[in-house]
Order: sequence, then structure tokens, then C-alpha cells
Amino acid sequence: MSFVHKRRTLGFVACAIASSLWGCGFFFGKIALAEMSFAHMVLYRFLFAMAALAPLLVTHRPGLSLREWRVLATASFLGVPVQFLIQFYGLSLTTVSHAALMVGTMPVILAVGATLFAHERLDATGWIALAVSTAGAALIALGRHGTGAGEPSLAGDLLIVLSLAIALGWILLNKRLMDRHSPIVVTAYGLLLGTLMLLVWVPVRYGMPPVAHVSMKAWLALAASGVLCTATTTLLWNWGMTQVPASQAGVLLNMEPLIGSLLGVFALGEHLGPSAWTGGALILGAAITLTTRSKAHVPEHQPAG
Repeated sequence: MSFVHKRRTLGFVACAIASSLWGCGFFFGKIALAEMSFAHMVLYRFLFAMAALAPLLVTHRPGLSLREWRVLATASFLGVPVQFLIQFYGLSLTTVSHAALMVGTMPVILAVGATLFAHERLDATGWIALAVSTAGAALIALGRHGTGAGEPSLAGDLLIVLSLAIALGWILLNKRLMDRHSPIVVTAYGLLLGTLMLLVWVPVRYGMPPVAHVSMKAWLALAASGVLCTATTTLLWNWGMTQVPASQAGVLLNMEPLIGSLLGVFALGEHLGPSAWTGGALILGAAITLTTRSKAHVPEHQPAG
């Protein structure tokens, strides 16, 4: 296996792991939402993420120009306060399974966005894999679900989709910065800026977050969502995006609805019918096909300095 091919494979693995961990984010978020508002839950999630990333702020100097700081601030604004507050408000209105399943729309959003704004092109195999993966997500969404986590709602589901469209800007702006800077710098400083924005907005708009009456279960869920589903996932995803095209990596995001559905079955007592299991198989098959057969190209990463 050539060095380039090996790094490409590792890039896909990093994106797949990130997507799988993101699939746990709604589950942990729902646990915390039982004891606090969506805004306070999001704030705590990013405070835990920054606690994990703090050592990287010490060991990695940013080295960004003033213009690049503006780009990073814009990406952070879209990717942290705007995306996550909308997304988890949507989660508060719907179920874990439905929220995760709505992420099945993200590969289409990302592939189209990467084609329009990042000048990437999927080959025929890539587009077929994308279509199969999206069809798999649709089959899951059409499967029957129980109501162990509450009733789903159209408003909540649509807010999740809106947050994903906003996330497109975050992903593509980060990818542009990573043409010159390391994924660690873009991740750590980008999430720092986003967390500072939350610290300014959330207490003013929603009041101070609760502390005394939060259970250990909720604290553990918040810590897991911050360290595993935010800090770890963003590092893995941003590094993977330097190795593979965004349009290809987008298909791997459909691991999230798959993981979310499995958590619904085994942790929340929800039911998945044959169509949902078939959809999961299509998602995995498309991901394997994409990583082994598609020939789409990503420009070589050239970090600054």
C-alpha cells in the first residue's frame, strides 16, 4: 500500500470514527436535557470539550493572519453557537432516533456544497455510493420507531436539518483554513472561539446554567458529549478532511443515523423494522464502496510554516 493510499485510508477511518461518536451525541444530550435547558446543555458540552483541548492551546501556537482569524471566527460562529443551539433545540422537540436520522440529509448537503464551493468532483462511483447511502438513511427514517424517548415532531426534525445546512459553512471554512494550518490549530482555536461566544450569549439570554441540582448521570453525559462527541470528533474529522475530499467524507456521516438508531433500540427500547435494518446495511455498503472504489481527488495538505 502506498503512503498516499495509506493516509487516504486513515482519513476515511478518522471520519468514520468521528461520525460514529457524533451518533452518540444526541443520546447523551437527551440525558442532560432531562435536567436543564438545551442552551445550558450546549454550553456545558463545549466547556467540557475545551477542558480536554486546553493542553493543545498551550502546545500549538495559532500563527493565523488577521484575515484568517476572521474566517475562523465566522466558521466558529456558524459551527458552535448557531448550529448547536438550533440543533439541540430541535432535539428537545423530537426523539433521539429522529434527530439522528435527520443527519442522513448531511451527505447530500455536503457533497453539493463541496462541488459548488470547494471545486471538488465525485466520480460516478462516488455519486452512486452517495445515492445508496442517502437511500439507506431514508429507509431508516421510514422504519417504525417506538416512543421511549417521547414523541417526534416535524418542527424538531426540520430544525435538525436546518442546523446541518448551517454546519456546511463551518466544515468548508475549516477545510479552507486547513490548507495552510494544522487540524489541531483549527480545531482547538475554533472551538475556543465558539465556546467564548456561548459564554457571552447563553447566560444573558437563558440565565446562569444550573449546578447544584444536576445529577451525576447528567454530568457524566455532559462530559462524554464534550470530550468524546465534540473534542475528539472534531479533531478526527478535521484531520480526516485534510486527507479525503469533503464530498466523499460526507457519506461517512451516515454512520451517525445508524449509531443513533442502534442506541434507540438498545438504550431507549425503540423498535426498528426490516426497512431500517436494510437501510443500515446500505449505509455501511456505500461507505465501504466509497472508501475503496471512488477516485475523487483532494488537494494535498500544505500546513503553514
